[in-house]
Amino acid sequence: MDRRRFVLGLAAPLAAPLLLNAQRKSGSGRPITGAGKHTYEVIHDWGALPANLKYGNTHGVCEDSQGRIYVHHTVHETSESADSMVVFDADGKFVKSWGKDFKGGAHGLHIRKEGSDEFLYLCDTRRGLVVKTTLNGEEVFSLGYPEESSSYAPDASGRRPSYSPTNLAIGPNGDIYVGDGYGSSFVNQYTSTGKFVRSFGGRGSEAGQLDQPHGICVDQRTSEPLLLVADRRNGRLQYFTLDGKHHSFVYGVIYPCHFDIRQDTLLIPELYGRVTLMDAGNRVIAQLGQDVSATWRQVRTQPRDTFSPGRFVCPHGACFDHNGNIFVVEWVEVGRVTKLLRLA
Repeated sequence: MDRRRFVLGLAAPLAAPLLLNAQRKSGSGRPITGAGKHTYEVIHDWGALPANLKYGNTHGVCEDSQGRIYVHHTVHETSESADSMVVFDADGKFVKSWGKDFKGGAHGLHIRKEGSDEFLYLCDTRRGLVVKTTLNGEEVFSLGYPEESSSYAPDASGRRPSYSPTNLAIGPNGDIYVGDGYGSSFVNQYTSTGKFVRSFGGRGSEAGQLDQPHGICVDQRTSEPLLLVADRRNGRLQYFTLDGKHHSFVYGVIYPCHFDIRQDTLLIPELYGRVTLMDAGNRVIAQLGQDVSATWRQVRTQPRDTFSPGRFVCPHGACFDHNGNIFVVEWVEVGRVTKLLRLA
């Protein structure tokens, strides 16, 4: 692949947009989205929270090897419990919660199996931390401000560049790539034990530059593993080699937030009301929802009962489960977890 080649990702026919009050294939009366093999039943407010816990902004979601679903949220100001991590079984029954230290800063969420164990990697935008934990929340290690990087050296007045990590990815060799999405727009690379390797990116719109690298993953659908970054404010996806060199662009997205990959399908939650699916060639095969860029600022702060059934407000994180269903969490003040139950 030519490293300067632009991949438009718009050639494949799209699945039909979200259909309201139509195609009630499950008989449940819930809305249906998509078409063909990308048809889903929309189940809003999935998972039953205990009475003492209320969602803040729901930012991250993932599934473990036992089929349990983890939701990372900032905690609502009226919540009695300060736990930012909520765990459900596959049926949406509450299992446990933890993570008081992440209240207000809970953001990126990544899960990885290492040997016989699984670990969570959490980004805290408020404290500027990346924390590796067990599935029960015990801390293994943390990464703070990247002082080792020359990209974060203080200026003449002693002021350091801002740093606020939003998401991370882990390479085949265990290297950790942290997207400084709300800080200085670099990607910071570390070894599996937390030793600093390099910084790359930095704010701008040229090839190799980023503006809010909000989401990040390692894409192994390609001939060589590549780092895929949700270059959110630039309205594009950008590929890098694992040593930080620009590779290519992908377009066809609006404000991309993060990723998940199942087999050959790339899942992209987009903040402006859509969830996009792309095939192995990064051609758009389905866009669930619609562009709400004109209204999202007003809608995201409203009560839950004002949200339109079957529509997204601000998709922020998403993941596939082992059956190919999709979980979407949204950046709304009251939090929302939606399960897209695969029907096709």
